[in-house]
Amino acid sequence: MSESPSAGPKAFRLEYPQHLAEYSSYEDAQAAVDFLADQKFAVQNLLIVGTNLKLIERVTGRRTWGTVLLQGAVSGITTGLLVGFMLVLFFPSGSMSMLFVGLALGIVFGIIAAGLGYAISGGKRDFNSARQTVATSYEILAEHKVVAQARELLAKRPGARAALFE
Repeated sequence: MSESPSAGPKAFRLEYPQHLAEYSSYEDAQAAVDFLADQKFAVQNLLIVGTNLKLIERVTGRRTWGTVLLQGAVSGITTGLLVGFMLVLFFPSGSMSMLFVGLALGIVFGIIAAGLGYAISGGKRDFNSARQTVATSYEILAEHKVVAQARELLAKRPGARAALFE
């Protein structure tokens, strides 16, 4: 099917990978590896690879000046609280009013940053969304030296014979 990625950290590479199995969900691939682990198979010789990637973007609403500035204010709250706490900690003579000063500064800078970003975009993206990359199938690769043993064990897995005829 597919080859092991040539790039990436060594921990995510197999030396001579071969196709072992393919599943339509990650949970099914994970269950197969778990079964092999229960059979005392050397699972460190396996790699689960998500294949046929798709980008899914869920549009959550319109983007207006009001929503942009509100989001900027909300994101500025956490920054402002952090700045305020630092002011209180590092300036012992300061009172709790330093916390409110930091909070106000965070909100103002959050609104300015969000507003500038929206203005620069020129209306090219007038909607909010959430994105996620998902795999449509999951392939299990195994080192060439253990792939035959893994295939034999997976063939003994309950329901494995029925899955061959689907």
